[in-house]
Amino acid sequence: MKLIKSALLVVLIASLFCCKNEKEHKDLTKAEDTTIIDETVKVIPIKHGTLVLETANEVVYVDPTGGSEAFKGQKKPTLVLITDIHGDHLNIKTLEALNLSDVTIVAPKAVTDKIPSTVSSKIQTLNNGENYNHNTIDIKAIPMYNLREEALKYHAKGRGNGYVLDIKGENIYISGDTEDIPEMRNLQNIDKAFICMNLPYTMTVESAADAVLEFKPKVVYPYHYRGSDGMSDVDLFEKIVTENNKAIEVMLLKWY
Repeated sequence: MKLIKSALLVVLIASLFCCKNEKEHKDLTKAEDTTIIDETVKVIPIKHGTLVLETANEVVYVDPTGGSEAFKGQKKPTLVLITDIHGDHLNIKTLEALNLSDVTIVAPKAVTDKIPSTVSSKIQTLNNGENYNHNTIDIKAIPMYNLREEALKYHAKGRGNGYVLDIKGENIYISGDTEDIPEMRNLQNIDKAFICMNLPYTMTVESAADAVLEFKPKVVYPYHYRGSDGMSDVDLFEKIVTENNKAIEVMLLKWY
């Protein structure tokens, strides 16, 4: 009888341990998490359209905003990417506060024209369709712009950049502020995609999902989803994508 009780106790403890591990594994894809790590790139959401991509050798700040306090605890960047001129992407005070004097900043001409030379000695202008290599990262500037007539005033074609980064063979797409443009839909072999969805400035959840289903990234991160009327429904985005293509993983991180 004692042996039976001992065996049952062992089974119960093992069952509880497995359930705990299963719960922790499932929680990795939920919005309460702040960091996702894989073998190549660590993804760290900061806020809205601001994020950090960290590898063994590089730390990339994308559209740094929020002052130096927003990056408290983060490693110093080796590269800064800026997509557009609006204040939620280009924030001169944040750039100045981050001490980027020896850090490469890559941005379109509309942005680099606005960055004081005192911010960095390594400001690189990169316009739509152009390429740039930074150490182990190959960068291609992708157009980002509006399609709807009522939204054309927000993001004109040719002004801002989305980016595709090739980091050790992993392709990462950062949409910037855009609608579901042909240049996005025609992307190929994207491993990670950061896709905006907020009205009236970019696109609807449905348009974002439709574009993602066309270019089929392996993993998609909804980001930049706060609009004039509050947050976009990223749960609906996830539902549309996963119901139509279960091979695409939707990662909901904590951006707000």
